[in-house]
Amino acid sequence: MDLSALFRNAVSASSESFSLPNYKNKSLVKSLFILLLVCGLIFTTLSLTADVAEAGSIHTEWLPYFLLGLALLIALGFEFVNGFHDTANAVATVIYTHSLPPYIAVLWSGCFNFLGVLLSSGTIAFGIISLLPAELILNVDTSSGFAMIFALLIAAIVWNVGTWWAGLPVSSSHTMIGSILGVGIANAIMHGHYETNGVDWGQAINIGYALLLSPLIGFICAALLLVTMRTFIKSQELYSEPLNNAPPPWWIRWCLILTCTGVSFAHGSNDGQKGMGLIMLILVGSVPMAYTLNRAMPAEHVAQFVNIAQITQLSLEEYTNPVLMPIAEARDILVTYIHTEELTPEVVTALSTLTGSIGEQVKQSGSLANFSIDKMTSVRNDMYLAAEVMRFLDNNPLIDFDEETKMNLAAFKQQIDDATKFIPIWVKVAVAIALGLGTMVGWKRVVVTVGEKIGKSHLTYAQGASAELVTILTIGAAGAFGLPTSTTHVLSSGVAGTMVATWLLTLPMAILISGLLYWLFSYLF
Repeated sequence: MDLSALFRNAVSASSESFSLPNYKNKSLVKSLFILLLVCGLIFTTLSLTADVAEAGSIHTEWLPYFLLGLALLIALGFEFVNGFHDTANAVATVIYTHSLPPYIAVLWSGCFNFLGVLLSSGTIAFGIISLLPAELILNVDTSSGFAMIFALLIAAIVWNVGTWWAGLPVSSSHTMIGSILGVGIANAIMHGHYETNGVDWGQAINIGYALLLSPLIGFICAALLLVTMRTFIKSQELYSEPLNNAPPPWWIRWCLILTCTGVSFAHGSNDGQKGMGLIMLILVGSVPMAYTLNRAMPAEHVAQFVNIAQITQLSLEEYTNPVLMPIAEARDILVTYIHTEELTPEVVTALSTLTGSIGEQVKQSGSLANFSIDKMTSVRNDMYLAAEVMRFLDNNPLIDFDEETKMNLAAFKQQIDDATKFIPIWVKVAVAIALGLGTMVGWKRVVVTVGEKIGKSHLTYAQGASAELVTILTIGAAGAFGLPTSTTHVLSSGVAGTMVATWLLTLPMAILISGLLYWLFSYLF
């Protein structure tokens, strides 16, 4: 494939005149945009201030709060860019088939992107974060942690804005994952680990499979669906491009609006979670007293946490030598295991020791909200370390726990996830507003590429409906399994299947940009 020709076509698409209906109520959309922006900023500021005040002030200097505000703005900026970059996924079909006026379409899509974020589970958010090097997550409140956050967010925004300007429908998911991998690789090289073991390649491969297979599934299934429609539905108007800007028959129009709605909701529920996980990292690093542990966990759940920790420790002791291990030594052994994935007899002993220590500390505290700041950070790091080791052991064929032990480990890991992997409602609302507002602007460049430049002819009603229906099903299935997918590539592949060049370009460029920025920020901070 001629990559330079692809870019020339894309740039041509972005500059080509695109005739839009003279929609007289554009000002209504602009007014709504400003209103939502102001309400979102006020709600986010008040919620964040209330959480920090409830937890108790921990900073007397202005710098931590300045970095917190800057990092949050950049993270929400990524979601905003994600919104206008990926708008074409949902609205290109209804605009090019004249099912909805453009500004009504983007407003409609923005609303359902908003709802998709609010109703998302958060599973994908923390799955993406698990790609980051363990030592950076354990030290997210240090200068290295801030360098990591700023590097990957700025790299993702730079590449997304650049490809949007060129009119290329590139995946924000691929961009974010490439940025995370770039930070991990750069961190490993900077510490002399040239084999780049700072990246969890197993998790990266699993996510890569989801991102690679989703456009292939979109391409194949959309083609099969279109062939099936041609076989059983003989109405020729379905397979012809719209004439004279006339809207399609009412039943086709409603079908396309429904599929647009579904794609918008699916996009919000999947892509919105990437920003949530990063925002939680920012909050843990900046105001750990408020967000390190789930302070809202009820007392009865804390008692259950302690009980399961004790049962899990007893189960693990059946596979270990009855020798007490210092907690510092246990942590070092487990960190080494995560880095090397070399299973030694001491690993299970160390995990048993750490499990018992976590349970005892939570028992003495009586509540996750009662820890001091130093203790809270230490306990969270121990929880994260134990959960990561359990995840690695679950995929290690060299260890064979009995079913009861496996069940206890799974139950304790779930308790840890409940204590550490939580998303406050205000974070969801802030991300939802940023993604929804992004959907309302900047959509024209990529819409032209999806609607006109991927295929050799104008998008037809049947093509649009087939592509969007397959996109809904593919993203929905991936979300159910906690896997990130690329809405852009699923839908673009459903339209034409010609996104290979940009897919191949996005990952290495995002890795390069974020790696260089991380190296730079590490010295600046």
